[in-house]
Amino acid sequence: MNKGLIYLIGAILYVLFPRDLVPDFLAGWGWLDDAVVLYFLWRYYRRQRLLRQSANRSDQTGHTVDDRQSRTGDANPYAVLEIEPGASKEEIKAAYRRLAAQYHPDKVQHLGRDIQELAETRFKEIQQAYDTLMKQA
Repeated sequence: MNKGLIYLIGAILYVLFPRDLVPDFLAGWGWLDDAVVLYFLWRYYRRQRLLRQSANRSDQTGHTVDDRQSRTGDANPYAVLEIEPGASKEEIKAAYRRLAAQYHPDKVQHLGRDIQELAETRFKEIQQAYDTLMKQA
């Protein structure tokens, strides 16, 4: 049985069960523990959705992250930094800073090892594209 389904069933039973930690007939206080359970369930499903999205994310060329890993050296630096060809140095720096902040491995430390590896690979791509464009400019 799916782990998420077990959590969902457990949370629903807890919320609907009349004898929980704080009885529901105490309006407000009785619903507080139910709200906490529902919050943690929401957080679990949100994290799972983010993990799936990160694993299936495609770049603008339609390649998956795994495809991108194999062609890191062949990537168009403008496409990697998501800017138009011929962008100014300021635009290149701004794009680099924005993407570096988004994909820095330290920013995704709490999301698990797989996401950290993907972020590290993407960050290296961004760094390589930035270095290439700054040498050309």
